[in-house]
Amino acid sequence: QVQLVESGGGLVQAGGSLRLSCVASGSTSSINFRGWFRQAPGKQRQLVATISSSGTTNYADSVKGRFTISRDSAKNTVYLQMSSLKPEDTAVYYCHALTFSKTNYWGQGTQVTVSS
Repeated sequence: QVQLVESGGGLVQAGGSLRLSCVASGSTSSINFRGWFRQAPGKQRQLVATISSSGTTNYADSVKGRFTISRDSAKNTVYLQMSSLKPEDTAVYYCHALTFSKTNYWGQGTQVTVSS
């Protein structure tokens, strides 16, 4: 079992920045990929960024050049640095972990609101 706890969401003006954090606990050695997804009202949950156990990153086209995913393995923590935020980035952001056995784990979500 893996537990994920997010923090760092909030309200920010367009053009501003926020950093999300996600701490993993439990069977952290079983995790292959970690990432962030988001879900806006009335829309499906969508991938934002992922980072593999080897450090390879992947981003949605809509956030490339503005968001950066990183990790601190010693702290079992993954970060999402979000810059040049736009109103369309407003969503609940979910931390995600995928284990080597293809089990998905999700955090509880953190709200990010970008005002225009």
